[in-house]
Amino acid sequence: MTIGKVTVYCGSSTQADPVYLDAAERLGRLLARNSMTVVYGAGGLGSMGRLADGALSEGGCVVGVIPRFMKELEWYHKGIGEIVEVGDLHERKRALLEGVDAVVALPGGSGTLDELLEAISLKRLGTFLGPIVMVNTSGFFDPCIELLERCIAERFMDARHRAMWQVVAEPEEVLGAFRSAPEWSSEAIGFAAI
Repeated sequence: MTIGKVTVYCGSSTQADPVYLDAAERLGRLLARNSMTVVYGAGGLGSMGRLADGALSEGGCVVGVIPRFMKELEWYHKGIGEIVEVGDLHERKRALLEGVDAVVALPGGSGTLDELLEAISLKRLGTFLGPIVMVNTSGFFDPCIELLERCIAERFMDARHRAMWQVVAEPEEVLGAFRSAPEWSSEAIGFAAI
């Protein structure tokens, strides 16, 4: 599978530890250097802003998807080349997945977790088939991974669902995770309900 367009979920907090902001910028640079378009939530602050800044610093293509009310509040990055305006957060989640080849989740807040779990749910149903990679900076996603493992252990999910996501420690490992991600088929819906 060729990865040309990558959605990145991340936070907009300016108060998060700088280690998270640095990881976002490194990821943006990495994706741009490898000619991958970055699709994200359009924010100009926190990890969102640093992701875009990193990609733009390498001459990368960045597409921001933003709900109308956030655009009116001017919560968007002023330097990105393309902004897709949508009606609300539900439309934004759908637009963030349309036509992309892979998803990367960086640490973030409830919105990031919501987007990540929706992508995993859609992959479980065979409607999104690309790699989903969590960048587990400072062990941020450990509780989430533990909860997903609990879902499998308690038989709310099939053990085969474990192959839906990959976990890496550093942004520089994302491309390898894309390459090593098991193929996923739309026929996965056959074992979505166990």
